[in-house]
Amino acid sequence: MESGCWTDAGKAAALNGSATLPFVIPSKAEGSAVLRTRLGNSTSDPGTTAPASPYLAMRGITMSALRQNLTYSFRRLSRAPGFVFAVVLSIGLGIAANSTIFSMVSRFVLRPAPVGDPATLMALHTTHDGDRCCNSFSWPLYTDVRDQNHSFSGVAAYFELVPASIGGSGEPERVWGQSATSNFFDVSQIRMYLGRGFLPSEEHVPVIVLSHRLWQRRFGSDPFILGKSIPVSGHTYTVVGVAPPGFRGLDLILDPEFWVPLGNVEQLAPSVPSRTARGFHWIVAVGRLKPGVTQSQASAELATLAQRFAKTYPDSDKGGGFRMELAGSLPPRDRSTMLLFITALSVVVLLVLGIACANVANLLLAQSASRQREMAVRIALGATRVQLLRQMLVESLMLALGGGFFGALLTLWATSALSAFRVPAPVPLDTTVSIDWRVLLYTFVLSVGTGLLFGFGPAWIASRPILASALKGEDGLVRPGRRLTLRNVLVVAQIVMSLVLLCATGLFLRSLEQAVNIDVGFRSRDVLMLSVDPRVHGYTPERTTQFLEQLRERVAAIPGVVSVAATDSAPLSGGNRSDGFQSKSTGSYQSVELYMATPGYFETMGIPRLAGRDFAHEAPNCTKVAVVNRAFAEHFFPRENPIGQRVVGGGVTYEIIGVAENIKSRTLGEETRYVLFRSLAQSTASDPAFLGYQLVVHFQGSSSTIAGAVRTQIHNLDPAMAVYNAETMQEHLRRALFLPRLAGTLFGIFGFIGLVLAAIGLYGVMSYGVSRRTREIGIRIALGAQLSAVHRLILRQGMVLTVIAMVLGLPAAFALAGVLSSFLYGIRPHDTLTFTLVPIFLAVVSLIACWIPARRATRIDPQSALRYE
Repeated sequence: MESGCWTDAGKAAALNGSATLPFVIPSKAEGSAVLRTRLGNSTSDPGTTAPASPYLAMRGITMSALRQNLTYSFRRLSRAPGFVFAVVLSIGLGIAANSTIFSMVSRFVLRPAPVGDPATLMALHTTHDGDRCCNSFSWPLYTDVRDQNHSFSGVAAYFELVPASIGGSGEPERVWGQSATSNFFDVSQIRMYLGRGFLPSEEHVPVIVLSHRLWQRRFGSDPFILGKSIPVSGHTYTVVGVAPPGFRGLDLILDPEFWVPLGNVEQLAPSVPSRTARGFHWIVAVGRLKPGVTQSQASAELATLAQRFAKTYPDSDKGGGFRMELAGSLPPRDRSTMLLFITALSVVVLLVLGIACANVANLLLAQSASRQREMAVRIALGATRVQLLRQMLVESLMLALGGGFFGALLTLWATSALSAFRVPAPVPLDTTVSIDWRVLLYTFVLSVGTGLLFGFGPAWIASRPILASALKGEDGLVRPGRRLTLRNVLVVAQIVMSLVLLCATGLFLRSLEQAVNIDVGFRSRDVLMLSVDPRVHGYTPERTTQFLEQLRERVAAIPGVVSVAATDSAPLSGGNRSDGFQSKSTGSYQSVELYMATPGYFETMGIPRLAGRDFAHEAPNCTKVAVVNRAFAEHFFPRENPIGQRVVGGGVTYEIIGVAENIKSRTLGEETRYVLFRSLAQSTASDPAFLGYQLVVHFQGSSSTIAGAVRTQIHNLDPAMAVYNAETMQEHLRRALFLPRLAGTLFGIFGFIGLVLAAIGLYGVMSYGVSRRTREIGIRIALGAQLSAVHRLILRQGMVLTVIAMVLGLPAAFALAGVLSSFLYGIRPHDTLTFTLVPIFLAVVSLIACWIPARRATRIDPQSALRYE
């Protein structure tokens, strides 16, 4: 390039953005001519360049031009690390929040079953009276479908959860597995990690397939495990296979660790219904579609079979039907709750993304304002609007991809943190959330979409400055007479979304506070619980009662033990049964929670007895006795003394011998339930505790010391007895608070992110406003304006935006609160305290965000300001 002249290469480089314009100066004559051509006699928007759109902005890009755009963008962004950090952080936080929730969607909604050809493996459900799904089959119904259908190449069945105690080296361990038909692994098309599945001849043979995880943990990844015999609940089973890594059965969240043939289920779960009982639904069925058979064809055949069975077995199958869907999908009975929870979280994270994107758009607008002169010079030198748009969109995409990469790293950390949470449930659940290709694709698309959508607006505005103003150093993006700017609109949107998010956060934190303070009705400290299950070791009900009584006597003698009792299920564990009892006063049936208990239970649990007596050593063949809670007595016997009265539930007659105070039975937020405590000594073979029995110990001193002593006494009575679920009552109640704590934590994190982004956005706009008004403020101060007046001027501008946002945001927050009402404990969705404190808190944060730029404005030196630019 010659001095003072443009070469063709120099012009091309300047127009494409590969040269740094301040160091390339055209000759005076050429520059003046170009400027006269571009500006004419007007200072208005030239509007003479080619029409621009996202399509035209990307049209006709050569590899050379793209390389120049990328090179220039990288050099330019490297000189603004603070700006890059703010944009990448904003985008990354917004994308991470959304990708984390999408990981949950991918895990619980989109991920196919871990089987061969998941598109043809169908989960079969029974229905009754239309669409009410029972989700299980009776054994006769399963065999009829298996033998009479023509749409499936195979139909398998399994019993969802079987408890067992696995022995061998070390202390016996409580595990859960499944009993499946011999064709289960063939129908599922599972390729074993070691060995094989079941053979057709092994339906009643004691063989076992171990999960990969159990094989590693319990057997040290023994490569010679095949053919070995292992003790399982007092029986000997031969290992024939090890499942592949990651295979946890066909259920979405259940986490079985072994599989045995269904013909042996009675050995491990003696309470399963009889195989001849057509009315008892207890097994899950799956079927593999034949090649060429569609789901609609199979559904039509199942409907025909349902009609046939209704005619053949009217007593049990009348009104029944079938429902079919992909195996491994969310069960119909749980789908609405899960989808509602994920939808609520999705709304929240979309708000976070909206705040982040508004923040990014504001930052890009501010950055564009600082490039007015550059854009004006480019236009004056002949750059088309398409070229300017392309250059700025490339920069936006680079920032968005950087934010997407950062968001993916945050998502990886967040999903690991979520997977560390364990849902409190009496059975093993697999709630692991991880990143898969769907999440990565979603993150990439979201990043690119964010860069294009929120980068195009600032680029469009910056590419059409008022040239005369821009070349003189004035604000070339502000149109004369325009008071409502895009930056102000974006700030208002940020504050609106932040207000909605903070109100939701406040509701969940208030809900958690109420949940922590809820009176559960029993002792919350100095109680230890340990579980045993004599049933899986072949104990009869009589022997189980003897074992528990001997154990109570031994544990009561341990120093530090105040009292001890046994039950089938602790309150708030979700493992108790319920039955319908008929009310004498109304004649209607009411659902009643059922617990088993030994003498001393109410004293140990700290549940006050209001009338009558405690359990004694009742004989199993005598009249069954029960203690009811106060709500039960008031409802069933409103004007009578309940002591001595008899009630019938589940076909069993109970004589009421006592009344106890109300307790929280299933959840902390529930209304008071009707509860009936039965004598554990009077349990029958058909009514065992499904989850085993819990020893409840009221102690003084160290819980770990007491737990060790209790374990010793258990193994002194039976060395093969597995001890599991050992925890204190404080730990138990913390598990019961899982949902409010999880919701409070998630919404608290998202609310904090939204608040920070909104505060940064407001601060950025006010700072930018102060920087653009430096000359004006200097003149005001030079003419005698009070510093306090200048301070109020800046504060007023920011607080007006905040007030507008609150007026718009409160109705939206009220609407979202109504959606979240089903997840709240002890408070109304439109909680007065929350909707009072949150706007005040947000106003204070906004005031601080405005005060800092206002304070800086009062420190402007008038002489420097008058020489500004």
